Amino acid sequence: MKKLLNTLYVMTEDCYLTLEGENVVVLQEEKTLGRFPLHNLEHIVCFTYKGASPALMGACAERNVWLSFFSPRGKFLARSIGKEYGNVLLRKEQYRISDNEERSHCYARNMIIGKIYNGRWSVERTLRDHKMRVNEDELRLVSVALQKALEDCKNSNDLRQLRGIEGKAAEQYFSILDELILNQKEDFFFENRNRRPPQDNMNALLSFSYTILAGECANALTSVGLDSYVGFMHRDRPGRRSLALDLMEELRPVLADRFALTLVNMKTIKAGHFDKQQDGTILLTDEGRKVFFAAWQSRKKETITHPFLGEKIEWGLVPHVQALLLARTIRGDLEEYPPFLWK
Repeated sequence: MKKLLNTLYVMTEDCYLTLEGENVVVLQEEKTLGRFPLHNLEHIVCFTYKGASPALMGACAERNVWLSFFSPRGKFLARSIGKEYGNVLLRKEQYRISDNEERSHCYARNMIIGKIYNGRWSVERTLRDHKMRVNEDELRLVSVALQKALEDCKNSNDLRQLRGIEGKAAEQYFSILDELILNQKEDFFFENRNRRPPQDNMNALLSFSYTILAGECANALTSVGLDSYVGFMHRDRPGRRSLALDLMEELRPVLADRFALTLVNMKTIKAGHFDKQQDGTILLTDEGRKVFFAAWQSRKKETITHPFLGEKIEWGLVPHVQALLLARTIRGDLEEYPPFLWK
């Protein structure tokens, strides 16, 4: 089992990262802001424009430490990785599956089943814990609709039909997301999903959560030897990590949506952590991202029992476990891909 090590987040946008001995050094002009042993790190995430030294990038590649670059506002720019894992036979089989829509459908179907199942679980969890604070009738109607969507997924015949089922289920799920926001209702509300750019605080928080989760899914897939750009549900598009988006689907409700809702409902994130741009775009501030990542790291260290393996793991390992199960299915070790069905 892969041990969950630390992730270093660098959010001061005018910082530069360099290597000194076996340490990552964060510099702001001539001032040293921090020094971190490289062997303690699994991933370095930089929200800076200045970047990192070639020496540090080489050391990270040699030690298999992921190095990801984002703009200060959270747009993914690039990542540096070391050796490819797995073997060419695994990736060639992945490509064959992707080129065959019938075979792709079998994988995509199970991932979307996981997405709808986990979305319904989130609705049911809210009904169980906060029945008196929500519109019970509306949430129960959506829960019933999502249960029907699960059955429709199981009986779907092709990718086109599956996309229609997924799209309708997503619309039903998002129709009651505002009910799941229990506190700070004046500052956090959800009327509809808007992105590129997000137009309100809740959509900005969801979009940022999805960006981080997609990156973790891409890292997990590459670590087991799969190509994160060649997907099954999401088809080929230059620059799009289609398989990472596929894998993320089943994890959105429990690793992104639920996390964002918790930040708002627990008042960890507040309206002051967002900034409105001149074009109306809403983005997290530097302080908001610090609060987000502190909570994200804490969440990743919480322990759960994996529903398929029956083993205790940390939340942060869920994308890695699912990527491993996907690789085993492609190799033929498992009859079909087991999605993450949270209970």
